[in-house]
Amino acid sequence: MKILFTGGGSGGHFYPIIAIAEEMNRLIKEYKLVESELYFMSDAPYDERALYDNKIKFVKVRTGKIRRYVSLLNFFDLFKTTRGVLSALRQVFKIYPDVVFGKGGYGSFPALFAARLLGIPVIIHESDSEPGRVNLWAGKFAKKIAISYPTSAQYFPKDKVALTGNPIRKGVLRALHSGAREFLELEENAPVIVVLGGSLGAKKINEVLVDALPDLLTKYQIIHQTGRKHFDEMRQTADVVLAESMFKKRYKPFAYLNDLALSMAAGAAMLVVSRAGSQIFEIASWGLPSIIIPISPEVSHDQHKNAFHYARTGACSVIDDNNLTTHVLISEVDRMINDKNLLQKMSSSAKQFSKQDAARKIAEEIMHLALPHER
Repeated sequence: MKILFTGGGSGGHFYPIIAIAEEMNRLIKEYKLVESELYFMSDAPYDERALYDNKIKFVKVRTGKIRRYVSLLNFFDLFKTTRGVLSALRQVFKIYPDVVFGKGGYGSFPALFAARLLGIPVIIHESDSEPGRVNLWAGKFAKKIAISYPTSAQYFPKDKVALTGNPIRKGVLRALHSGAREFLELEENAPVIVVLGGSLGAKKINEVLVDALPDLLTKYQIIHQTGRKHFDEMRQTADVVLAESMFKKRYKPFAYLNDLALSMAAGAAMLVVSRAGSQIFEIASWGLPSIIIPISPEVSHDQHKNAFHYARTGACSVIDDNNLTTHVLISEVDRMINDKNLLQKMSSSAKQFSKQDAARKIAEEIMHLALPHER
């Protein structure tokens, strides 16, 4: 059995694929199936260690990105995409997988195009409340379509759609409470806030947060995933801002939180501040209240719609990126932390929104489609 995964551009596309691959490897052992061959086709491996750990072979294919705004780069990227499609045709034909699974994003287009031409069954997953262009196109010929938000069902054929939620890796599926404060060297009593900007960080959130630190740290402890490229700048700026603060040690910046550290941070946290990408589903699985700050709709209409859809469940508060200031952030954190009933309701709503078996459901559907095709 050969499965080709494809997706690209961000961790929001990549890590759900890893979650599904984890479940596929478990199912293979559980049902004592012949060892499968798993492949990931995109323009970059994103996380080579995760691919290696899950026995996934990386297949490189170059592709262009079509931007929503007018740009000369769109013209040149059309040629990249054409070359990528031709390369994908050769490589997909060589592998000839039983199923191609597409996560969306510009990096998935060449493999999906090749699968369609070669008559290989396709399953796709859509993370956003409104589908991206590649998945809208692929939904026309995909055998099955998994979605994370019920609102995206209207864009696809009803008989193909299943509301599965977003696949989450086992390593971060649940918050770890035992030993969390000791692991992260946190004080025993001060409430903990976790600030996440995604694997690449969020510059606007970082800038507002650093200005808010002198006030916030008098009341709270902050675990902050800055993003690797922002870490040195944030740490140096925080050192200056907090030079005379007696609460300086309450600020815990990390370039990146690995699975264990992230689960421990979730176990210690009372509140999460985050962008509105796939991290929403991890926050929901932890049952934590959150302040969601989507990228402005001019840059990402997907995040904006995701944030307000999640807010309608009662699980979070939303601050529009254009309205984000130091005062607004401090006021909203204080308002939520001081309202225990609100936090409890948000936690309950987050748990109801969460679908922790998404990865297994999708893995089972891939295998269901692959095994008859293999025979």
